[in-house]
Amino acid sequence: MDTISKLTYRRFLLGQQGLWPGRRFKGPLGAESALRQMEALQLDPLTMVARSQDIAMYGRVLNYKPEHLYKMAYQQRKAFDYGGWLMMYPMNEFPYWRLHMKHRQQRGINYESFKHPPADLVKFVLDELRERGPLGNRDFEGAKVSAWSYRGRKEASIALFYLWLTGEVMISNRKGFDRIYDLRERVLPSEFDYTASESEAEDYLGLKEISFLGLARESTWRTGLSYNIHRDISREEGKQRIERLIEQGLISRVRVENSKDSYLYLNSNQPHLSELEAGRIPKKWKPAGPSTEEEVTLLAPLEIVSARGRAKKVFDFEYLWEVYKPAHLRRWGYYTLPILYGDDLVARLDPKLDRKTNTLQILGFWLEDDAPKDEAFASALANGLHRFADMIGAEKFDLSGIKQTKLRLYLKKKLK
Repeated sequence: MDTISKLTYRRFLLGQQGLWPGRRFKGPLGAESALRQMEALQLDPLTMVARSQDIAMYGRVLNYKPEHLYKMAYQQRKAFDYGGWLMMYPMNEFPYWRLHMKHRQQRGINYESFKHPPADLVKFVLDELRERGPLGNRDFEGAKVSAWSYRGRKEASIALFYLWLTGEVMISNRKGFDRIYDLRERVLPSEFDYTASESEAEDYLGLKEISFLGLARESTWRTGLSYNIHRDISREEGKQRIERLIEQGLISRVRVENSKDSYLYLNSNQPHLSELEAGRIPKKWKPAGPSTEEEVTLLAPLEIVSARGRAKKVFDFEYLWEVYKPAHLRRWGYYTLPILYGDDLVARLDPKLDRKTNTLQILGFWLEDDAPKDEAFASALANGLHRFADMIGAEKFDLSGIKQTKLRLYLKKKLK
């Protein structure tokens, strides 16, 4: 088994996700390409400064605007929203996710007011969609749920959610972040309206899990596959599947220096790992604009390379999204975002958009102990803040939360 350096590990994860050495996708068409590169994009409704999904896209797509994602997904039908984690996936994957939907239907909803909605309620909801067209939860009347549910206050809302999980309806559009549903056959392009075989779907979604993570820990890979297909997978079955994929020449094992874990990667990515280990950047990763050394990138709070404890493992950078913590327990701030400079996380800031004055407010800013403090970093930070402000439509800056006087004065001068 080959061993790669920690630096190669970090750079591969960033590059495979399209975040390093710079944005390599452009404009409206870039949103679709970026989503394919990412494999999945987690969606979230909070808009303190911008939604997490838009911050994720801004970090990968040159001159990105939030309307690019909506147009790509809900007008051009290039992507669909799905799952308990609420992910967006490329539309061509829908036939494979039908296996997940089938198992959802078999198991029902175990944490709502009913496991399976009554047949007459399902018929009512589908008839309403068929006759009235796309509808949201607010468009339905009817009985309220017996117990509180964050899926909706009415039984029709829970039924809509159930029909969405089982693939009978899809999210046709969104008003703000509210879901607007319609029948599957009126949303899904006809070329994708079929069901992949069980074996095809399991193999596809197993490889997808590795591609999504870049390097997947062998010991936990089956957990991701189990979620993807919505079926429990034993350790023994997981091992057998890994050995079969290795024998088929689709994946390989690798170790990271000073780590006891073994990781899985797609053999199609072997050239990238070899280039990085030799100290070279893969040609296919050439940026379409400034590199992350010339312009920092603010990472989304749900970014796969840094969320859920991964920042500590990959970058030795502690990161916790503190939106759900009481104010007095927050270490940094409500919506703190990591700052990517070059191939490392070197700082964090807590931003807020004042929509009345179109001002990007920096409520707090924290440098890591080993963060660069030279003019090159200050310039890259100014460039990154300028691009971020352009993405969210901010016209002014309030930098009072940056306590480093020299840096704050430099930024003020650059961001006039």
